[in-house]
This record gives sequence, C-alpha cells and structure tokens, in this order.
Amino acid sequence: MSDTDTAYEGPITVTKTGKGFFSYDENEEDLYIPAEHLGGAFPGDIVKVVKTGRIDAREGGKVIEVVTRTRELFVGKLVKNEQDDLIMLSPDWKKMYVPFVAKPSEKVPELPLDHKVLLRFKGWAANQPYPWGVVEEVIGKAGVHETEMRALALGQGFSADFPPGVVANAKELEQNGAAQLAQEVEDGIKAGRRKDFRGTTTFTIDPHDAKDFDDAISVKELPNGLYEIGVHIADVSFFVKPGTDIDREARNRATSVYLVDRTIPMLPHILSTDLCSLNPDRDRLSVSAVFVMDANGEIKERWFGETVIHSDKRFTYEEAQGVLDAGEGILIKELTIIRDLARKIRIRRVASGAIEFDTPEVKVLLNDAGAPIDVVLKIRQDTNLLIEDFMLTANVAVAEYLTEQAKKANLAGGTIYRVHDSPDPDRITNLAQFLKVLGYELPISPTGKVKGTDINKLIAQVKGKPEEYLIKMSTLRSMSKAVYATKNGGHYGLAFEHYTHFTSPIRRYPDLLVHRMVKHWSEHEPVSQKDMDEFDRLAQHSSEREVGAAEAERDSIKLKQVEYLAPKIGEVFDGVISGVTERGLFVELNHSRADGMVRIANLGNDYFTHDEKRYRLVGERTKKEYRLGDPIKVRLIAARIEVRELDFELAEKE
Repeated sequence: MSDTDTAYEGPITVTKTGKGFFSYDENEEDLYIPAEHLGGAFPGDIVKVVKTGRIDAREGGKVIEVVTRTRELFVGKLVKNEQDDLIMLSPDWKKMYVPFVAKPSEKVPELPLDHKVLLRFKGWAANQPYPWGVVEEVIGKAGVHETEMRALALGQGFSADFPPGVVANAKELEQNGAAQLAQEVEDGIKAGRRKDFRGTTTFTIDPHDAKDFDDAISVKELPNGLYEIGVHIADVSFFVKPGTDIDREARNRATSVYLVDRTIPMLPHILSTDLCSLNPDRDRLSVSAVFVMDANGEIKERWFGETVIHSDKRFTYEEAQGVLDAGEGILIKELTIIRDLARKIRIRRVASGAIEFDTPEVKVLLNDAGAPIDVVLKIRQDTNLLIEDFMLTANVAVAEYLTEQAKKANLAGGTIYRVHDSPDPDRITNLAQFLKVLGYELPISPTGKVKGTDINKLIAQVKGKPEEYLIKMSTLRSMSKAVYATKNGGHYGLAFEHYTHFTSPIRRYPDLLVHRMVKHWSEHEPVSQKDMDEFDRLAQHSSEREVGAAEAERDSIKLKQVEYLAPKIGEVFDGVISGVTERGLFVELNHSRADGMVRIANLGNDYFTHDEKRYRLVGERTKKEYRLGDPIKVRLIAARIEVRELDFELAEKE
C-alpha cells in the first residue's frame, strides 16, 4: 500500500482563513490541508485524511471523510448576502471559517435579519460554496444584553430552560421534597446508615452572592490536642437517582455555567438552592469526609459516609475574615482552629511541589440593565484559602479511599479521577527560553521536565513586579489541562498522587458520581465492572462540557470588558505587552485586564521586524524595542463589541 492510500483518523484543526492542519505522527510535521481539500470539515471534527504530496513546500493532505461532527448547532447573526440574494448565518464561533446559508423551519418560518439565532447544520454539498442549516430558535436582537448572554450559552450547548420531564420532576420535589428529606433524616439515623452531626458546630463560608451552599465544615475539639474536622458535602445523590429525567439532564449538562451576570445551573433550583443546599438552621443530608487531626493538621483517622448536619452559621468570606482579623466574634474558636490547621496543611503541600499561582479572578460589576460599570479583581483572603485547603484534603482522601476499595474488589477504574499531567516538555522548553529573555531562569531537565518547587521559586521572584501577572499567565498556559479520567495519572499542579472531585455535586456531575461510589462502598453494595466501564464515557463527556462552560464564561467576561471600554475611545491606559507577533503587539490593560492589539502600523514611523526567539519587535531605523512583558501606555482607538475586540495605538508615538 502506498503512502497516499493510507487513511489517518483524528481531529482536524482549521484556521479562520480556511486552512487545515492534521497531526498524523507526533514525530512528523502536521499535514497541510488547503481549503479545497477540507471536504466540508469544521474545526475539531474527527476526519479521515490521506496524503496528497507536497503543497507549498509542506506535506499535503486531503479529507476523504468526516467521521464525527463535534457540533451541529451554531449560534450567530442573520445577515443578507446581497450578491447571492441569500440570508446567511454569520457564526459567533470564532473558529468557524465559513458562514451558513440559513433556511426557515416549522418553529421559525420567518428569518429576522440582525437577530441572533440558533441554527442546526444540515449539510454541505460538494459543489456548493457554503454549508446550510435550518433556524431552530430566534434568540433576540443582536447587541442586546439578554440576547448576547443567551447566545454565549447556547453557542456552547447550554440552555437555562429544562426539558419538560425535568420540570415535572422539579414540581414533584417542590411538593414532596421537604417531607422526603425529613423522613430520610429520621430513617437514616435510626437505621445507623447516617451519622448525626447536628450537635457538632457546623458552618459554611462562601462568596457574598452565593445562592447554593454545597460544602460545610464542622469542628470539634477532642482530648489530647486532637480535632475532629468534618467536610460535609450536599447529598445530591439522595434526590438525583440514576435513570430519572433530572439525572439524564444533569449528566448531559455535566456542569453549571457561570456567566458574568447569571448562573445556568446543572440542577433545577428546588435542588440547587433549597433541598440540597446546606442552608443555615436547616437539617440537611450530606456525604462526608471526617478527619481526626493533630495540631499540625496530620490525619490520624478518617471516615467516609452519609450524614445529617445542621449548619449553625452562613459566613461570607469577608465576614469570616473580619472575625479572624478582630480576634473575636461568632465562632472565633472554630474559625481559628481551621485557619491554623489549614496553614500547616498548605505549607506541606507547597513544600511537596504544589504550584501556587494565586492569580486574581476578574469580576465585572453590572447595573440593573446588564451594562458594565466597573471591572475589579477578586482578592483571595485567608478564609478563601482555608476552605480550599480542606476541600483539597477531602478530595485527596476520597480518591485514596475509592482506589483502595476498587483494588480490593479487583475493579479497574475505581472512580473518576481529576488528572493533571506533567507539562509537555516542548512547552516547558519554550517557557524557559521566554523567561530567559525577560531575565529569569527556570531550571529544567534535559528532557524538558520542571519541578513544581522551581515554578514556585519563579513566582516568588516576580511577586510585586510589573511582569508578575504576565509571567504567571505564561507559566499557567504552559501547563497541561486538567481532565476527568478513570485511569489515575495524579495531579501535577497540586502535587497529589490521587485526586478526585468530591466537593461540588450541585454544580459538577463527576462529583455526584463520586458520591454514589462512596455510598456503594460505605454500604457494601456491589459495583459491577459494567458500571465502571460507563465511567470512561462520562469522564470524557464531563471534560468536554467543562471546556465549553469555561469558554462561555470567558467570552461573557470579554464581552463586558469591551462594552465597559467602548465609551472610553481616545482615553489612555496603562498596560503590559502580553504577546508579540509580526502583526503587532497584544496589550493587557492593568485595571480591567482587557486585552487588545496595537497593530504594527500604529507603532510609529519605522519599519519593525519580528524577533521571534527574543519575543520582541525592533525598529530598523530607531532601534526601538517592544518586548513581551514591557509596561506600555496605549490609547484606545476602537472597540468592536460584536466580535469582542479592542484596538490600541501608542499613547506617545516615536
């Protein structure tokens, strides 16, 4: 068989200009696939490709079959193609390189121009320039806040509306859920299936605007300087049973989505903010990891199982921090105990190589109409960290426990792990070269490996410097992406050998699965290998849905950042050069963290060359340099809200 007869299968990458690239061998350069050989493939589709010989000095390829479409639903704006007298969908998805011919449907018989719609792809004939589809939903007028937010979610496959079966289940729970909960409290404790923690001091600490509380901490002093610390997580699995409409929809969504102005929940509100939420002064069902610890935060004993709790206090992060700072107030003793234990746990974790990025999150403040009024950075305090430390402790302990139980039962894939691989050696080598240009050394092995402790030293070195955020983000981008998997690969970033997600079943489906496994083992129920095998598919699906949710969340912030800056055309801002290309400079603004571009034509009266290895542009006549990480003052000259892009020029041209 000749090389041109061999068909390779895998995902295809397609640029916005319609050029395709296909990786068929990690040791070989990707195949180049020109537009005419894409065979109707969209970015990310699983395709079959054959080699075609050299094209423009590269090894060429041709798509002979689209095996699997990664998406068939597209969101965009309806526009008129005057030349061909067609109504087209201009896709919001930035990776999409071609518009769609839009056709009406029974649901949408009229196609309103300049409106955002949801289109289902139907086909792409080989002799036609465009794919086509039917419009299934009109979202609203383009540019309107409500339209754009819904469009971002729908574009990633998330809807605020639940199917009829889920609505019916939710109504039934509204009527009977409280009685079911009360009955389980009584029956569970009486049967010895649930431990009663209602007499133990218990509290939640969450953001001030949180609507659901899925984790609580209990604290009890024991003799001999020991402490019993309970990490109690909402028992969603009591209400969400396999095979029900609510479970099927939660499985499909796999995660809640947090846009800049709203939450699209995985579960109906009756569960997420009421029956499952660990609200104060209410008996609630939980699945718990309970630890006996010494004063150094070392675990002496551990227990996992079903419980009943009664939260004594709902703290905000700020309120709990205020009590600790003042040294007095409600539950000061318990807060002090867990703060001191958490600090010791954290010190050990960091010493073992856990990476401390601690990059502030952006929060956009909106008025009642959804318009942005400011952009602020969320500040992490001791109270944020102590909750994180105990959640991590619980996640690790549960992962170890489930691994042990599966091993005893000789079951492969004993749980869904949260896996974070060590970074790709090429990326780390490139990062080390980039850091060297900025004047920093990152020790790496000849094979491109790096220790977490060395990354922490780097982060400590740049603390407080203008390039701190840039270096943190560049290092973060060099890391592998964490995913769900049934095969344990450890967690590089947190320096854990075993790790899972146990602590957020209200908003993440893998956590719900982990709860079911904890119940299986604590109640000695049999688990089949068939159940385990299904976890593989659910792990992959959950990873994919997590990526979609993160993209929607990022895009919603980006949209509001651009909206926030749109009235400020002509104003000057402080920023940092966050990227250097032959087309110009990417700049991230210090205050809003919004990013945009200074095109090379706006750099002044000079000819600039791109020094790729040293991440800089150099003026031929003036020798002026613009380097990655340099502080820079820029003037905003354009804000294109629809495509979420900003253009800058230098505040003072040479």
